Amino acid sequence: MNLSAILADLPENPRVVATGNHVTPWHTLGLVDAALPAYRLWVLNGQRGLPDRDGVTLETSFVGPAQRRSPRLSYVPCRLSLVPLTFQGPLPPDLVLLHTTRPEGGKVSLGTEVNVLPAAVEAVRRRGGKVVAQVNAHMPWTYGDAELPVSEIDVMVEADEELPTAPVTAIDDDSAQIGALVAARVPDGATLQAGIGAVPDAALRGLTTRSGLRVWTEMFSDSILALERAGALDRAVPITASFLFGSPELMEWVDRNERIHMVRTEVTNDPALIARNPSMVSVNTALQVDLFGQANASRIDARIFSGFGGQTDFIVGALHSHGGQAMIALRSWHPKADCSTIVPLVDEPVTSFQMSAIVTEQGAAQVFGSDQKTQARQLIEHCAHPDVREELYEEAVALGLAP
Repeated sequence: MNLSAILADLPENPRVVATGNHVTPWHTLGLVDAALPAYRLWVLNGQRGLPDRDGVTLETSFVGPAQRRSPRLSYVPCRLSLVPLTFQGPLPPDLVLLHTTRPEGGKVSLGTEVNVLPAAVEAVRRRGGKVVAQVNAHMPWTYGDAELPVSEIDVMVEADEELPTAPVTAIDDDSAQIGALVAARVPDGATLQAGIGAVPDAALRGLTTRSGLRVWTEMFSDSILALERAGALDRAVPITASFLFGSPELMEWVDRNERIHMVRTEVTNDPALIARNPSMVSVNTALQVDLFGQANASRIDARIFSGFGGQTDFIVGALHSHGGQAMIALRSWHPKADCSTIVPLVDEPVTSFQMSAIVTEQGAAQVFGSDQKTQARQLIEHCAHPDVREELYEEAVALGLAP
């Protein structure tokens, strides 16, 4: 069987699930797009370059830059930990496109992107669909759920594409201050979850003097490599993640590194499993936080910007961990929108709430365990930009959060 035969045998308007984030199998996806007049393309965090034309519906539960403003976007709100269940029920795939290493010893590796792909492969197999892998000599070999028997793949397409990489994020003064405030709350022996970007990078890089740290995260980048080299991580415990992205140096480090344990999303993001980690520290960001401690990390002006992602999973899991804490870290002022990120009441759907603390470059506000008036006062006094504090106090009175 070849790719053409597989594509000719698909039902009308099939659902195609493809590797997303930063390792989309561009060559093979181009062949699929040229052959199918209409299909539903399910990609997580779709990057620029995705097919976006009449006949293509862009499906996802986490919106990326290629999907964000498309009129063909079909956003399916869902916690990332539960996305695999959608493949079993309402969103069954007809074809799965993977981006893998070249085969060795009867296996391939999914490399830097495991995520929801094992669940997609299982779901498509159960209903008699097909799996196509673009095999790439440049893909790092990783272990755990990343390894897939070649017997699960119907067709392999050889295409040695260079993988995109990211430079180490520059840390500005505000990010450094936020990172220092977050790092000050993290003890030795804590388990870390943080995403990519200047603020989480600054927070993690502020932990190089700690010892015995562990990593259980949805994704990681170069800041984890920095902790490893500083001797801050517990070398007896594997680094557990579902996908990764970073510099060429990071890609070289993870290749055939048995310290890196890549696992499927329904494991990394299961709040019950997250909670088993000692002193779980979750660091996420948001677009807005209001005086009730509610965070909007998903929408701008009612338009979907990203989605729940793993934020809801990790906040719940961290708060149930012994000694755990969940923080939202963000700048107090949005530079592009030129407005405060601490607002009286978010007017978008809430992504998360009831975290341990909110941290900006202005300071940290304890949220968990405080009554709502104390929460509001702490947010105004310690997190809000000074230019809006008086206005926020007035709004707090109107909301019944201040005398």
